[in-house]
Amino acid sequence: MNTNSNNINPFDKASGSASLSSPKGLLLLLVTVVIIALLIAKLKTVGIGLLIALLFLVFYLYKLFSNPILGFYTAIGLNFLILGLTRYITGLPLGFAIDGVMILTFLALIFSRFREKVDWSPANRDITIFAGIWLLYCIFQLVNPEARSVEAWIAGRGLGFYFFFFLVLTFLFIDTHKKLDTLLYIWGVFSIIASLHGMKQLFIGVDEAEQAWLNAGAAQTHVLFGKLRVFSFFSDAGQFGGNQGYTGVVAIIYSMTKKGFAKAFFIIVGILGFYGMVISGTRGAIGVPLGGLMTFFFLRKNIKVLALGVLFLAMVFVFFKYTTIANGNDQIRRMRTAFDPNEPSLQVRLNNQKILKAYLASRPFGGGIGHAGDKAQRFLPNAFLSHVATDSWYVLIWAELGIVGLVFHLFVLFYVIGKASYKVMFTIRDPITKLKMSALISGMAGVMAASYGNAVLGQMPTALLIYATMAIISNPEIFEADQQKEELELRTAQNV
Repeated sequence: MNTNSNNINPFDKASGSASLSSPKGLLLLLVTVVIIALLIAKLKTVGIGLLIALLFLVFYLYKLFSNPILGFYTAIGLNFLILGLTRYITGLPLGFAIDGVMILTFLALIFSRFREKVDWSPANRDITIFAGIWLLYCIFQLVNPEARSVEAWIAGRGLGFYFFFFLVLTFLFIDTHKKLDTLLYIWGVFSIIASLHGMKQLFIGVDEAEQAWLNAGAAQTHVLFGKLRVFSFFSDAGQFGGNQGYTGVVAIIYSMTKKGFAKAFFIIVGILGFYGMVISGTRGAIGVPLGGLMTFFFLRKNIKVLALGVLFLAMVFVFFKYTTIANGNDQIRRMRTAFDPNEPSLQVRLNNQKILKAYLASRPFGGGIGHAGDKAQRFLPNAFLSHVATDSWYVLIWAELGIVGLVFHLFVLFYVIGKASYKVMFTIRDPITKLKMSALISGMAGVMAASYGNAVLGQMPTALLIYATMAIISNPEIFEADQQKEELELRTAQNV
């Protein structure tokens, strides 16, 4: 037996500063100081900025590899900002930032559990299989005879890759009420910021970068009769309105599970979300609260609640369809046109769908990912599909992935929301879990309804939120078990 091991003096251990007494330590310190001094001397303010950015990156990577869920939350936050940043930062492929964060998150997950290996079983579910099939179909589009541009496919890669890989990350990370709440808080904070920035655009005006974006062609759809359709830091007003309506539905219902500050927070998020939806001037966004709240009333399985809900929605419909109340408000007046079947833009959309129907009749796999609508003009300026507006998310899927892709896409959406609704109505007993799942199901149902009129569902930031939602509502049992565990621990603590 080695008795020396029992006589170690803890004060004899070398501290971090003691390592500087060695030649190697001094040399490393000297090199570091010289590099920092050169950066500041040569680049001045830029050098200081680069240094701070480098230090932040090192700290972030350290925290990420220590706690990989940070990458998941980062993707959610970045998901809100990335398209808006392209108005301020040009020449950089910012669209790949989400890809980079997701890759780093998977690497951090693997390395953090290197010895015991990653348990992938939470993601072994039917929806993951469907997402895998969808991903393979999207990859198949590279050899679609109608596809002409690999660059266009790369631009639309998120359609398959984000769905599959973010779904897996959600299954692996979001498995407790605490983690789910954190996700909703992050979502809520960015939604509040988005609404406040939208209010700034409406009441104060846009900044130089936003004005340059409008001048470059966006004003054609975002300044109507001299009035701005608010877009905040989103890709466009349609996405802003649809996403804020989505947030409003989820947050208002989610607030029913909270008390005190948390309840007030989600109510504020919901109100600002609906307000953002209105000032976006996006007519189709009205489908989010209508479809979402109708779904929520149905999920409650209460005849009185359902009757009152239907009455409320009927009053909203009558307000927009058969009255001229508040027509002096530009946003309400524009939203009211969504209820007019003879509205000129609706007729244009219907005519475009007739054109696409004839074109796609002999193309069951569509024209290729990234090949349809205005966005395709930078890759294929002379292609037929580049000059036919798609508008609707489902029309976009139809045009790019054909009737085969559209049918499978709709099947997955309705399968997920149908199965989740059944579980909430007949399987889950815990009232808190029921309400949280109902909030997410209702929000998704609203987005699905609104996506008939606008391409909301698959664009950032709605896309990642929907993919996360699909994973969460596919596994409500794990949240019910977590809630029961918390209640048991609380009772045990009270009895001690």
